[in-house]
Amino acid sequence: MQLIRTLIWIVATVVLVAFIAMNWERAPVNIWPLASGYVYFQWPVGVIALVFFVLGALPMWLYHRAGKWRWQRRVAALENSVRATTIQPPVATSTQLDAAQQPTEEPTT
Repeated sequence: MQLIRTLIWIVATVVLVAFIAMNWERAPVNIWPLASGYVYFQWPVGVIALVFFVLGALPMWLYHRAGKWRWQRRVAALENSVRATTIQPPVATSTQLDAAQQPTEEPTT
């Protein structure tokens, strides 16, 4: 599973780097409308794509982390409830206590 995940990340990185390298022309990005026009920045297209990819992936990553955290809490609560309801073995049985109270005989020399 780790190998597949690593391969997917390598392929995605190669595709993204190739896209950025092929699209290095600058393009205006309108940030805020004003009465006389827009406030804009001149950014390379590849950087724009990378920024908006991260902005799009961030909510899903946060949702995934929140779900994972919630499930870990539920599993921990269930494990604690099972641990609390299991019957603990007795410390000693009555036969063991009787055997411990009888004096041991010392060998005669």
